[in-house]
Amino acid sequence: MSIPLPDPVQLTSRLIQIDTSNPPGNEEAVAAALAPLLVGAGYEVELLEMAPGRPNLIARQAWGPQPPLLLTGHMDTVTQGAESWERDPFGGEINGGVMHGRGASDMKSGLAALTVAALALAREKPTRSGLVLVFTSSEETGCQGAEFLARNHPGTLGGAGAMLVAEPTANLPVLGHKGAVWLRGVCRGKAAHGSMPELGDNAIYKAAAAVSRLASYQFPLPPHPVLGRATLNVGTISGGRATNVVPEHAEFTVDLRVIPGLEPDQAQEELTAYLGDAVSLERFQGDGALWTDPEHPWIARMLELLARRRGQGFEPGGVAYFTDGSALSRALGGVPTLLLGPGEPGMAHVVNESCPVDNIRQSAEDYLAIARDWCAA
Repeated sequence: MSIPLPDPVQLTSRLIQIDTSNPPGNEEAVAAALAPLLVGAGYEVELLEMAPGRPNLIARQAWGPQPPLLLTGHMDTVTQGAESWERDPFGGEINGGVMHGRGASDMKSGLAALTVAALALAREKPTRSGLVLVFTSSEETGCQGAEFLARNHPGTLGGAGAMLVAEPTANLPVLGHKGAVWLRGVCRGKAAHGSMPELGDNAIYKAAAAVSRLASYQFPLPPHPVLGRATLNVGTISGGRATNVVPEHAEFTVDLRVIPGLEPDQAQEELTAYLGDAVSLERFQGDGALWTDPEHPWIARMLELLARRRGQGFEPGGVAYFTDGSALSRALGGVPTLLLGPGEPGMAHVVNESCPVDNIRQSAEDYLAIARDWCAA
């Protein structure tokens, strides 16, 4: 007699009760909860640590010769924050058809639904292809887990032919997002006594001038029809060591949101040329945009599949946030990617985070239908 499948709602509650606030992460505890379920269903499970106690969980099962479908989500959450919660953020409480707790939407619910769908498909033993599950660490602080896999272990992704990212979309299909590229602008000068500024070279003035110029900069690339324009924002600025010293060092950080057609290196080069020699720009984090054309055969088929299941059609959409999908897609050579998750986007990172339980059940069913279509069609 087969063991009953876990209920995706109850599994979500269980995962919320595991505190994976990042920092510090503690993702190994979620991996320890999910790995035995997957092993029991015949998946080969591998844990690849990007740092001690911070693994990426990779689970594979091949039922046929074609490239697998990759299902991915992240195991960490943001911290609970300084504000008071109405309920225990790590209680996983269900009330009035709503799941409560940190990660309810972003994205313990997505992980649970992916896991249950993978367990269900394993019982069907399709014959065309297989699945690769990639559950990452440290997505919330810059997608370091996915970047670690993309750079050091791309072979673990199994040469997947398509990818599904279970980030919060309220179960609406999303085809991509802007890239997020973080730059540090460094300005150097010459120190001198504050009473004799003419003997020094004020690095803060250089940084201030650069920031002022960036306030009016627009990338020349036309807007993307769905994602809009590439943008930038200066997020921090610092410099100097004492009021009475001419500062010899100042720096600022810039958050670039790039669109298809504007690669991270190109954006950095454009800003370097625009700001000139007074500023040295260093890229310290980020990746390019993620977008799949709605006319791509797999995407078109998935939109049709979801339309049949929901009784309604869908317009191609994008989201404002950034995901592991960029790094993983790059490692796979740019495979078609669908973002689809039970979480409510507006609930990500907020106090009193929640997710409708109906969303969780629906997503588990949708994921099984999508995986079945790929692996058995």
